[in-house]
Amino acid sequence: MKPILFGYGLTTKSIAKKLGGGCIFFDDKTKEPFIDKDNNKIYPSEEFNPTKSSLEVTTPSFKPTHPLIKKASNLMSEYDFFAKEMPFSIWISGTNGKTTTTQMLGKLLEKRGGVTGGNIGTPLANLDINAPIWILESSSFSLHHTNIATPNIYLLLPITPDHIDWHGSSAEYEKAKLKPLLTMREGELALIPKGLNLPKSDAYIVEYDSIEFLEKYFDIDSSKIKFKSAFLQDAILALAITKVLFDEVDYDTINSFKLDNHRQEEIRDIKNRLWVNDSKATNLDATIQAIKGYSDRFIRLIIGGDDKGADLTPLFKLLAKTDIKLYTIGSNSKRLVDLSSQYNVDYTLCNTLDNAIKIISQEMNKNDVALLSPASASYDQFTSYKHRGDEFIKFVKEIK
Repeated sequence: MKPILFGYGLTTKSIAKKLGGGCIFFDDKTKEPFIDKDNNKIYPSEEFNPTKSSLEVTTPSFKPTHPLIKKASNLMSEYDFFAKEMPFSIWISGTNGKTTTTQMLGKLLEKRGGVTGGNIGTPLANLDINAPIWILESSSFSLHHTNIATPNIYLLLPITPDHIDWHGSSAEYEKAKLKPLLTMREGELALIPKGLNLPKSDAYIVEYDSIEFLEKYFDIDSSKIKFKSAFLQDAILALAITKVLFDEVDYDTINSFKLDNHRQEEIRDIKNRLWVNDSKATNLDATIQAIKGYSDRFIRLIIGGDDKGADLTPLFKLLAKTDIKLYTIGSNSKRLVDLSSQYNVDYTLCNTLDNAIKIISQEMNKNDVALLSPASASYDQFTSYKHRGDEFIKFVKEIK
C-alpha cells in the first residue's frame, strides 16, 4: 500500500520514486492539481481528506501545528516508514555539530560498509538497505514525528534552545531530542550530554560533560587528534562509537577528515593575515565554540543577521571576558549594538559584510584573527549561509 505523502520535497519525492511513482502528494505550494513525470498526483494541501487515507508520511519540516499534521490519523515519519528495512543504525543529533560528527563517523565506518544519510542530505529512501550500518543525521523535526523506528546506538551532541518557533518551547525541543530513548532496548547504547531531563529508558545511557570525561571513559588520547574545540569533541564522539563497536581508535582516519566549507575554514589574505569563514555558525552556541577555539588570539568578530529572537545573553557574557572586537552586520545590528554597550564590548556598526571586511582590514594586526561567525541565519542579506561564506572569501581575496 502506497502512503499519502505530505509535502512535495526531496524526502517525499525520494519515497515516491522508490515506490515506483504513482503516489499522491499534498503540498502547500501547489495551487492547482498536477501530475508529474513519474505519474505522481500533487494536490493543494487543503484538499486532503483524512477519511480517504490509511497511511500518511510527512516531510520532516511540517510543524506539529500544520493543518495536514493535525488532520492526519495514521501519520509516519520517513524513519518509521523504513523501520522494517533499516539495518543496524546509529542516529546522531544535537544543536550543532551533528553533520560533522555524522561525516566523521561515516569516514571511520566506510571500510566496514557504513553509509550516511538523513538530514545530512541523503533521504533514507536512497540508502542501500543491504548496507550493514546506517549512520543517520537526525533532526529534531524527524525525531518529533518518529514513533516506531529506533536506533541501535544514539549519539546526542550538546543541545541549546533552537527551533523554538517549530517546537513551541525549549522543553519540547529537548523532549524531541530525547525521544529515541523511549524505544531503545536493553544493551543498546545512548551517549547523552549531562544535565538533561532523561525519560525512562531501557538503553544503556552514558552521560558525558567534557572532552576529558570522554577521553577517560573510552580510552581516547585527544593529543593524537588534529582538531580543536567543538570539532575535537565531534571527533572524540565519533571515535567513541568505533571503540564501542570494534574496539578500535583510528587516529589516522579521523585526522584525514576534512571539514566542510564554511565551518571554521581558514584562509590568508595577501598580507598573510588569518581570516576564518565560519558562516555555518547560525546560532549562538556555534559562535561560542568558534570563539573558544581562537581565544589564544585577539579576535575581530563579524556577527549578525537574523537571530530569530534568540537569547544572546550567554554569548555576550563570554564576549565580555574575551579579548575581542565586534563588527556588526545584518538585521539585528541594533540589538547587537545595545548588548555590546550593556556588556562593555568594543564594537563597530558595519551593517554589511563587505564594509566589515574593509574596516577590519584597516585595523587588523598580523597576529589577530578575523572571524566570521554570525550567530544568526543569513536570509536577511544572503540566499544562504553558503552564499554569505562565499562572499566573505571573495571580499578577503580582494584585499590589497
